[in-house]
Amino acid sequence: MTFTIDSSAADVLAGVDLHGKLAVVTGGYSGLGLATTRALAGAGAHVVVPARRPEVAQKALVGVDAEVDELDLADLGSVAGFTDRFLGSGRSIDIVIAGAGVMALPETRVGPGWEGHFAINHLGHYALVNRLVPAIGEGGRVVVVSSGVSPTGTVQWDDVHFEHGYDKWAAYAQSKLANALFAARFDLLGRARGVHGYSVNPGYILTPLQRHLTHEEMVGSGWIDDAGNPLLPEFRSPEQGAATQVWAATSPELADAGGSYCLHCAVARPFDEPADQEQAARLWALSAELTGVDAFAAGDSPS
Repeated sequence: MTFTIDSSAADVLAGVDLHGKLAVVTGGYSGLGLATTRALAGAGAHVVVPARRPEVAQKALVGVDAEVDELDLADLGSVAGFTDRFLGSGRSIDIVIAGAGVMALPETRVGPGWEGHFAINHLGHYALVNRLVPAIGEGGRVVVVSSGVSPTGTVQWDDVHFEHGYDKWAAYAQSKLANALFAARFDLLGRARGVHGYSVNPGYILTPLQRHLTHEEMVGSGWIDDAGNPLLPEFRSPEQGAATQVWAATSPELADAGGSYCLHCAVARPFDEPADQEQAARLWALSAELTGVDAFAAGDSPS
């Protein structure tokens, strides 16, 4: 079936039976993530929502077949705690949607001085997914929520943490490219286990993701008017923004398109060019070094 920029997550999952499936959705209690959780649960899936603010998540998810646990992606100890608890439950995972994220942060340092966007949007999810690999069953999919990615984008290899001149938009863009590269590399490494990775661009959506931007900044960018109404014709609702991620998580059309970057419920870029693969491999190696976790390294076991 063909979907468009106007399709919603409910449209994508109409007639799809996810009963008996388990999904882990980071950020699944706000904005796009909440729309995603509701859509997956509405199709019958049981959704686990790891949340930095569990009490807020519990309130947002009243009436939804979802369980809440605690997770702070900026804290690798918290990531290990959540994954240990989940793996201890003995359950298998069918879908992981790495949707939590930050945008346009003022200069923020976490952990051992890591730049906030790179640490939260990428490294936290890298560690989370790698630690969950033992529970991801054959046919499982990992969907990483990225954003607009430039065809010529590159990781700032000589200063990934922006220690020498911070720019919030450059840092955000690097983290979103990292999301796509991570998904591509995960897919390549995971194929032997029958698991796949995809990245998605949800499009223009007004959500709490913009909380670090001032009203004046968004007006000046032409995103909204003085009253807060969206101006760009590309803006869609959270339910529409969630469509591509649930499509990537469930569509049989993607069975042979692992690693792809998706937009508007279609493959926008395969991410399989040699330059893409080279960057993806380099990023994976760096991420493994920084986090101490690599589920596909010989003899590796998360600690």
